[in-house]
Amino acid sequence: MIGVIGGSGLYEIDGLQDATWQSVDSPWGAPSDDILTGTLDGVKMAFLPRHGRGHVHSPTTVPYRANIDALKRLGVTDVISVSACGSFQEAMAPGHFVIVDQFIDRTFAREKSFFGDGCVAHVSVAHPTCPRLSDACETAAKDQGITVHRGGTYLAMEGPQFSTLAESKLYKNVWGCDVIGMTNMPEAKLAREAELCYASVAMITDYDSWHPDHGEVDVTEIIKTLMGNADNARGMVAKLPALLGTDREDCPHGCDKALEFAILTQPDKRDPALMAKLDAVAGRMIG
Repeated sequence: MIGVIGGSGLYEIDGLQDATWQSVDSPWGAPSDDILTGTLDGVKMAFLPRHGRGHVHSPTTVPYRANIDALKRLGVTDVISVSACGSFQEAMAPGHFVIVDQFIDRTFAREKSFFGDGCVAHVSVAHPTCPRLSDACETAAKDQGITVHRGGTYLAMEGPQFSTLAESKLYKNVWGCDVIGMTNMPEAKLAREAELCYASVAMITDYDSWHPDHGEVDVTEIIKTLMGNADNARGMVAKLPALLGTDREDCPHGCDKALEFAILTQPDKRDPALMAKLDAVAGRMIG
């Protein structure tokens, strides 16, 4: 099952057969919204609006753990994250898409792990996105006629305010980041803990505040670009089932085995209450 987490401007998937909005209970709280499920080209799909329909969750208050847990409970194996972002690169212009492959996490007010006291686990996020899924997203975007850039570092900021000029210059000129957004962290880390393949598609809406010819971020201009990006994103998503196919094999990059050697707490020392909450996320290892 392909799971799509839609960011600002993307609140549905076109063409779903037997489309139904489902409420999913999670021990980590309520997800951002009900989840739209159905099939597309014979492949099961699940769509979750990250901010909720009507855009009710700020980047900080998005229930990231509940979202990932709910998708895993539904049977999702592959997660495509689509989000609006600013660009630090002249060549990555508004309207372009970037297939992100790295992150710098500057968020500070969010729960970032399913694990902790009662069950300690450490997963690797050295390569936080899945190349197989990223390949499919790149091909689908090109087939849709979108200008797409493969590879880029996403600076995840807390928000909800946009960057100061000094911050924008730091992220661009000193840290060498390519795009900036507010939502892919801790989402990518949690997807890895849940042994889900994860790909990130950044839809460029603006040049943040560093660009001398564009000035500060203008929300009205962002929204205008956002609508065009959302149309393109729906077209891209519609092409993914045919590219990924109906038969799901093991991930060649090991995303679906991320917990293989990650859990350190001995079985007799694990907190039963926490273990009950981990039944979907870590069920393969603790079942």
